[in-house]
Amino acid sequence: MTKTEPTAVVYLTRDAILGVDDRQFDDVAVPEWGGTVRVRGLQGNERDRWETTLLDKKQQIRENPRAKLVQMCIIDERGQLLFSKEDIAALGRKSAAALARVFEVAQRLSGLTDEDMEELEGE
Repeated sequence: MTKTEPTAVVYLTRDAILGVDDRQFDDVAVPEWGGTVRVRGLQGNERDRWETTLLDKKQQIRENPRAKLVQMCIIDERGQLLFSKEDIAALGRKSAAALARVFEVAQRLSGLTDEDMEELEGE
């Protein structure tokens, strides 16, 4: 039996971490809307902001949590948000199946697990 040499660990520098574009996106077919949308993951500060908008003072889930995430994650070809905060209510009135499909991709790309969602909902 031969010994394998341990792999050298290369530690990242501050500049390496801050200099990398680590945001991911996926194109998602949404037949209910007649086409495809580009969905990006949230940055850390955006995820924190999204989470803080979910609960009211009584720690109850506010309206349209899926539409809020979708609004923050659908982008155009240049990477600009397609919807504004004012569009959240209108997005919430779209097909639940379409919202769920886009939400699931946004959730995955943003590192939101099912356990995170349950914790936010207080389960």
